[in-house]
Formats: sequence, C-alpha cells, structure tokens
Amino acid sequence: MISVRVAEQSQFSEYHQFIATHPKGHILQTLEWGEVKRKMGWVPLPVGLYEEGRIKGAILILKRRLPIPGFNKSIFYAPRGPVADIHDHNLLDHLFKGLHKIAREHGAIFLKIDPDIEQSDEAFRSYLTSRGFRKTSTAEGFEGVQPTCVFRLDITPDEEILLEQMASKTRYNLRLAQRKGVVIREARDKQELERFYQILKETAERDRFLIRNYSYFEEIWEQLVERGLAKLFMAEYQGQDIAGTLAFILGDKAWYIYGASGNEYRNVMPNYLLQWTMIKWAKDNGCTLYDFRGVSGDISEDNPLYGLYRFKKGFAAIFTEFIGEWDLVYSPFFYWLWTGVLPIYYKTVRRVIRWRKKLAHD
Repeated sequence: MISVRVAEQSQFSEYHQFIATHPKGHILQTLEWGEVKRKMGWVPLPVGLYEEGRIKGAILILKRRLPIPGFNKSIFYAPRGPVADIHDHNLLDHLFKGLHKIAREHGAIFLKIDPDIEQSDEAFRSYLTSRGFRKTSTAEGFEGVQPTCVFRLDITPDEEILLEQMASKTRYNLRLAQRKGVVIREARDKQELERFYQILKETAERDRFLIRNYSYFEEIWEQLVERGLAKLFMAEYQGQDIAGTLAFILGDKAWYIYGASGNEYRNVMPNYLLQWTMIKWAKDNGCTLYDFRGVSGDISEDNPLYGLYRFKKGFAAIFTEFIGEWDLVYSPFFYWLWTGVLPIYYKTVRRVIRWRKKLAHD
C-alpha cells in the first residue's frame, strides 16, 4: 500500500536519514532547513511517500500565505526537490498525486520546483511536461529560488591530484596565502559568526549586493552549524579576521554557500585558501562532491560576473546547468493573479516607497 502524507514527528529520523543518504538528497530538503525558513515566514511541510510503511520518496514543501484579502491561498515551493528516483515515473506520479491532495488542504495555487537535475536530462524534462509542469522563471517577489548554473567538483581524487588539476594561477594564489601566513580556522561560537557578518556587510557594500539580516545567519548557526550540517571558516592574517566562508554538508555532498572578504589584505588571497580548506574538510567528512554554487549562465569575458566564474573554474570544477524552475498549477485563476497582477503590485509598491523616500530627503 502506498500513501503520501506530511511526516509526523515520530518519522522525522527516518525522513532525515532518507534525505541524507539518497543520491538526490540535498541540504535544502532537510527538516533543519525547513526550520531556518520558518523564521523567514515559510511553513515547512516534510512530505513522504510511504510504501508498506517505509519511505520511498520525499519532498520538503515550503508553504507561504499569499497577500490576497479574503482568500486562504498559499504557494508551495520545494527547493531542490523532490528526493526520489526521478526515472521511476510511477513513483513520481504517486508522489505528485498525493501532493495535490495536500495542496488542496492548504489552499496552494501552485507548486514550484527547481530540482537537482541537469539540463541535459531530456527524459525528466519530458516527464515534467507530460504531467502538466510549466517551465518558468522566478516570479516577482519570490525569494529563495536556487541558481540554475553552478560549478561542481569531484573530490574523490587524492589532494595531490586535485591540486594538479587546478589552474596554475589558482595553485599559486592559495600557496601565496600560505606563504604570507594566512591561517584558516573553524569557527566555534557566535562571536565569530558576528565577526563574519560584519565582514559580509563590508563585502556587500563594496560589491553592491543585498544580504539578509543577522537573525537569518543565527538561525543557520542554530539549526545547521550546531547540528553538524554546516561549518563556518574564518581566515586570519596578522591577528585580524579578514575573510570567512560558510559551507553546508549532508551525506556525501558539501556546498559553499556564503563568502565574505574585508577591504584590507585582499592581496594575500585568503579566499583561495578558504576554498581549499573547505574542499579538504569535505573530503575528510566522506564527501565526494563539492558544490561551488551559483555563477552566471553568461560566461563571456565582458560579463561583470566573469571574475566569479573564473575564480570557481580555476579549481577545475565543472560548469553545471540545472533544468531550472517548473510550476505545477493547481488554480489557474489565482496563478494568473500571481504571475500577472502581483508583479505589477510589487513594482507599484516599490515606486511608492522610492517616491516617499525622495520626498523625505527633499
């Protein structure tokens, strides 16, 4: 007998073990990540497909209420889900059919997925299309969707081979950091997290990007770092913290998530040594894959983000493009509101905010 239901607390251990050991398991499908997102306004729903009482497939749903007065409507998002044998179409059919029933109970108007499946998998693309999924892009006001393009590195070879495979400039820079006396340490307490965040704010101001508030990183520390699912690394030079990185780990995979570098001492190349330290840490913890995370899909040299592409490629990582975002629509009318009307609403709100700020400044 097959059933699809939200896992109960007594099933959490089995759910986590399944996610951690499955080939398609991902840190963003864990219960702990769901708790991080709960503090950001999402409600986590760990859904399992059970056959004869044993879990055979899973998908962590993040639910969010929609700002539509008078209607109990929500959206479903499964970051890097589902976790299942993607070529077992019968299993997937059971999973998505059961999920549709759960969606009705929660007033979900659609399900968004951005699975850990490569662009080249035509069989899975055909499956999604045949089951009514729509290829899409991130809707206005929708945060948290995962990058389509990343760099990944097979870290099963010995360290000497990994070093040999790197670009010569990358090897030179990480050895330069060692010669200059840069020291990498694993952070032990929240005081170090606070220091990392201060450096991250410097980075964001210098490179002109937005970052989340400190409470978000506190949640990551409590839910992931303290439970062995993440590690914060700090780079020290002449007694001063000059850079830091945050990595996630689950099963045989590790992900570089956040990096920060101060405005001073960038010439001693701490970021190269930080990456090499995280790769060795991942190997020591039984990982076979190290994910450098997102890069632009435009790899031309005139792209402003080309430097990031070149940095990650220098470690001999492989450029990987995923299949992207897909929506399964449950309520066509409200989905039309979400994709057609709400973007206009968000843009109007932003214009009003800018106008009010301008008046206040004038």
